[in-house]
Amino acid sequence: MLISNARIVTRDEEFIGTVRVEDGVIRDVDRGASSARDAEDWDGDYLLPGLIELHTDNLEKHLVPRPGVEWNTDAAFVIHDAQVAAAGITTVFDALAIGSRSNVGLRNRDVQTQCADSLLRLSTRRLLRAEHFLHLRCEIATADVLEVFDSLCAHPLLRLASVMDHTPGQRQWHDREQWRRYQERNGRMSDERVATALAELAVEQERYADAHRREIVERCGRLGIPVASHDDTLIEHVEQAKAEGIVLAEFPTTRIAAQAAREHGIATIMGAPNIVRGGSHSGNVSALELARADLLDILSSDYVPSSLLTAVFDLVEKAGWSLPRAMATVSAEPARTAALTDRGAIEPGLRADLVRVTMLDKLPVPRATYRGGVRIV
Repeated sequence: MLISNARIVTRDEEFIGTVRVEDGVIRDVDRGASSARDAEDWDGDYLLPGLIELHTDNLEKHLVPRPGVEWNTDAAFVIHDAQVAAAGITTVFDALAIGSRSNVGLRNRDVQTQCADSLLRLSTRRLLRAEHFLHLRCEIATADVLEVFDSLCAHPLLRLASVMDHTPGQRQWHDREQWRRYQERNGRMSDERVATALAELAVEQERYADAHRREIVERCGRLGIPVASHDDTLIEHVEQAKAEGIVLAEFPTTRIAAQAAREHGIATIMGAPNIVRGGSHSGNVSALELARADLLDILSSDYVPSSLLTAVFDLVEKAGWSLPRAMATVSAEPARTAALTDRGAIEPGLRADLVRVTMLDKLPVPRATYRGGVRIV
């Protein structure tokens, strides 16, 4: 494949040029258009590296398309995959939350196991457009998280784990009233019910959280799986992560936590929807604030796949970043953090994961996505 007259965005610059792909690998990147007859003219559209997503909950929306409606896991994965590929994402880490807080619902053990099985089955049969890996999100304040982790830690697509504690009074939910408002988004809870839930969750947190976090970090160390710390809020949280050898701070909730992560050499990942919306839907620190303070390394689409590309161009307009720097948050930096050395940039020798993007006013619109030089959307 020979692509000409494309606005190529490399690690350091952007220019009109030509890219030659052979056997799924980028062979040449040259300035200027090509006169070759077989060249595909991209009419000045952007040629970007395929986006790399380290944490997405998008699958959950397809597993439960409406409250109380549970969908077939294979079918949910197929449409989730099509959606991320259409958004320009060529590598995706599907975030599977493990650790049950009830015997029913989306995050119970049966659904977790079925999702892991579906991911492997569909990937093995090459029925997915993007390349998928498994990210185990470990809810440490639950009774069964270690048991579930041990049942899934040999999964051949496992590449990342994160430790999280969503107990009211901890991290993201340090304000218990904020937790209550979030829980009541689909209906008000009585004071008695809230008090009972808070008491039960506090008991579980005290009993399990510290020990399970320690065990999961140790297990991941033995297995060579990188670990992320979720929702760091205090400097002490980041210092603990540093001592544990954690490499990624997922969605720090405060600027002081993000600043501490930078000082300790831990990469910070923030939600692209936070950038696009201009703030956190949970009342946490603004990702744009962190970008302007040079405290942002990686973006995640989190729950909106299309937000990833939009946020890149928002960083240029709203934070004053160059486009190559903004693109690195969704390509080179996540590739480096996840040790994916064969992708993440437009340069010779790397896999030809590419996205063709045109602009509709200020909105980037993906027109085609290629994985290993093969068009998947």
